[in-house]
Amino acid sequence: MITAPETPDEELVHGAQSGSREATELLLIRHQPWIFNLAVRMLLRRADAEDATQDVLIKAFKALPTFRGDSKFRTWLYRIAVNHILNIKKASVAVCSFDDAARGLERVPDLDLPDPRTVPVPIEILVEETKIGCTMGTLLCLDGRQRLVFILGEIFGVSDEVGAEIVDVTPVNFRQILSRARRDLYEYLRGNCSLVNPDAPCKCVKKTRAFIQGGFVDPQKLQFTSEYQRKVREVAGDRAGELTDVYMKVAAQVYRDHPFYEPAEQVATLRQALKTVSLEPPA
Repeated sequence: MITAPETPDEELVHGAQSGSREATELLLIRHQPWIFNLAVRMLLRRADAEDATQDVLIKAFKALPTFRGDSKFRTWLYRIAVNHILNIKKASVAVCSFDDAARGLERVPDLDLPDPRTVPVPIEILVEETKIGCTMGTLLCLDGRQRLVFILGEIFGVSDEVGAEIVDVTPVNFRQILSRARRDLYEYLRGNCSLVNPDAPCKCVKKTRAFIQGGFVDPQKLQFTSEYQRKVREVAGDRAGELTDVYMKVAAQVYRDHPFYEPAEQVATLRQALKTVSLEPPA
């Protein structure tokens, strides 16, 4: 019986290709949180990210016989993930421009926090929900390729070489895309977000009540602050040493302080889904 979490991917792949459902399950569940964390930052809505994650893992399961080990399994799997996610229409384009986002923030009124007696969770949780939802939503102002590269390179700390292999560009191109994404995103945050620049006008505690009233934060159904134990910076690499601008350093930390989600409820769903599909024959 395979039980050790340290079992190398290659060993699990061999077991999966030999017909072991246990090895297959361990292999895909190991990588499931990373695929989900990528998907939720690309798509924002948790339900969309859950659907995308399951679709990716089923695709990978069906394609396992074709994996020949020319690259690391993780790279092969993430290529499947990014291709699938970028083919989802809402992930392939920018939802709005940074100028539009700034004008939208200006229209959100500054309000006092709600009465703690009127909400089902502590006020601090609602402010955190607002902060994470807003900063994660800001990623949607980047087009799909920039957003993907930013998530991989800046948030997850993937190297230019590995990121380039996943995204199917050269390392130089990966770094160029990352540089442009940083410039555009951090310029916006510096001008608008007090988490990055204390003199900026948008403050989470002042926007929380308006976000609740507008339906962007639901105290009854939290999207970003429930069911997580770790932050991204605790599990991912760090490229902050590349940044020399103080505002960029602070902004990068904002994203790396976001939760690293481990969607336990999806494990049972994935197991059930795997029972309904079969492996594709080798090409």
